[in-house]
Amino acid sequence: MTTTKPATIDAYNAAQEDHIRLICDELRKSIDRVLQDAESKIWHAHPVWFLDGNPIVGYSKLKGPVRLLFWSGQSFQTPGLDKEGSFKAAEKRYTLVTQIDPDELANWLEESRSVQWDYKNIVKRRGALERLV
Repeated sequence: MTTTKPATIDAYNAAQEDHIRLICDELRKSIDRVLQDAESKIWHAHPVWFLDGNPIVGYSKLKGPVRLLFWSGQSFQTPGLDKEGSFKAAEKRYTLVTQIDPDELANWLEESRSVQWDYKNIVKRRGALERLV
């Protein structure tokens, strides 16, 4: 049996179980509202939003929760995100749509515009990150 990976964010969300799809749909709605000028697409099999080619935010279904990931989130002033990985990323995990705080999410999304590390050129810089804004 072969599983095909969703080609669009709509297909990604639709492929989730009901309670997970609600979380994904709510996250997408909020991200699209705040980051209206961002490019969004499936990248590495998950929905991701980019500003000028730089990954800003995305989400993915893990074994239990949905992980909301901000590539530069460790540098945000707004609290509530947990460190993820060895670079500047930070995450929030959700198991229920009611756990999403719309004001908190909007604050992180606004901050993601003004706090960015240059992930677009990380390979060219051999793993070194530079602050963009």
